[in-house]
Amino acid sequence: MADDWSRNAELNRTLISRRDALARTGCGFGMLALTDLLASDARAELETDRAVRPYAVREPHYLPRAKRVIFLYMPGGPSHVDLFDPKPRLAKESGRPLPFEKPKLERTKTGNLLPSPWKFARRGESGIEVSELMPHVASRIDDICVIRSMLADNINHTGAALQMCTGEQAFSRPSMGSWLTYGLGTENQNLPGFVVVSPAAVFQGAQLWASSFLPSAYQGTLVRDLQNPIANLGDPSSNPQRQRGKLDALLRLNELHKQDRVIDSQLDARIASFELAFRMQREAPEAFDLSRESEATHKLYGTDQPISELFGRQCLLARRLVERGVRFVQLFDAPENNAWDHHGGLRDRLPKRCQAVDQPIAGLLTDLKLRGLLDDTLVLWGGEFGRTPTGEGDNGREHHPFGFTMWMAGGGIRGGMVYGATDEYGWHARDNIVHVHDLHATVLHLMGFDHERLTYRHGGRDYRLTDVSGNVVREIIA
Repeated sequence: MADDWSRNAELNRTLISRRDALARTGCGFGMLALTDLLASDARAELETDRAVRPYAVREPHYLPRAKRVIFLYMPGGPSHVDLFDPKPRLAKESGRPLPFEKPKLERTKTGNLLPSPWKFARRGESGIEVSELMPHVASRIDDICVIRSMLADNINHTGAALQMCTGEQAFSRPSMGSWLTYGLGTENQNLPGFVVVSPAAVFQGAQLWASSFLPSAYQGTLVRDLQNPIANLGDPSSNPQRQRGKLDALLRLNELHKQDRVIDSQLDARIASFELAFRMQREAPEAFDLSRESEATHKLYGTDQPISELFGRQCLLARRLVERGVRFVQLFDAPENNAWDHHGGLRDRLPKRCQAVDQPIAGLLTDLKLRGLLDDTLVLWGGEFGRTPTGEGDNGREHHPFGFTMWMAGGGIRGGMVYGATDEYGWHARDNIVHVHDLHATVLHLMGFDHERLTYRHGGRDYRLTDVSGNVVREIIA
């Protein structure tokens, strides 16, 4: 009994009551709360700074491989089996039914297997097979990583384009360019950090380059008319000193207006836009003036040919902008709405689209490399999905998010390689599947960001470009 009593006494000395536990750990709980409050204050301070000084240069999470991005967006969905993903099996079984069950997600029913009317050939030292429709791009294939295993989630243009550009297929979210300018700012305070060039209206419109809940300053600046790229940019007073005085007075009035108001990103963006417009009056006209380029440069981009003039001018403008410090340039090949949406007329319309962009894209890659810009400029090509290996009628292809091709070049990418594969018919992404979220995670990684840490607090949760998914495709990084 004495031994039991001793053991119990010893146990009682080692145990503490709930009151003692709270007394001893109370400071710890307080420190946890204080840490959260300090983190909230730091977050609010950071977001306020980004609203007031939206384009200030900021450090990424780690040393980046790329400093800027050019996204060559082909709205409508380029056909992977006609351009970068050869499928000999289609020719062998032309006109036969697809030998396995199609997914339940089907927009309209397609017919039998439709082989590509165009030949593929091995190009460059890497020997990557490219369609005869893209001879100029094929000449740069050793700088390109062709991703043949892309996967998206939406079979309609609206949702698929939203997902490709913003990471979300149904609701408003910040675009990829908005996230990057939010994270990094821009190297040139006299030009926008994010420029969108789209000569014609795009079906989804501004949603594809919007900043959504990010401060409004991070939305894309739209350029439609390449002859008059930014409307109302001219200074009607033609007196910079007087204009500067007006802006200083306006700034003082705006600061008084803000004193009794909570943080309003739209108001801050509006105020900042006046300053940016004033600075742009001096620098933007020179940056957008393509007549300053040599005749040889214009020929390189194909601006001297009617078929490629429009997209050639877009690509040339992109090079001029990124070399002047613009962070993200997105070009829409949009002479018409969804120009790559070939439900019919495939044999006539696809060659024309390729002729319009082939030489300009190759010219851009060549020019960037000659100027030493390709090493830290990431070039991304593709649309929102691909096209079916089966025919829509006898001369068209339907939307196809289940397996398609995009490619990347420069900015830390391993050139001259193919990554991933679709099945032997080009229907399903099969090997090393790259979801759209993985693509976005990889772009952010190359720009120096951990995609899980580049976040913005909105509506009680932290949002990011990759939502709750995404893995960096490290195998394609040099």
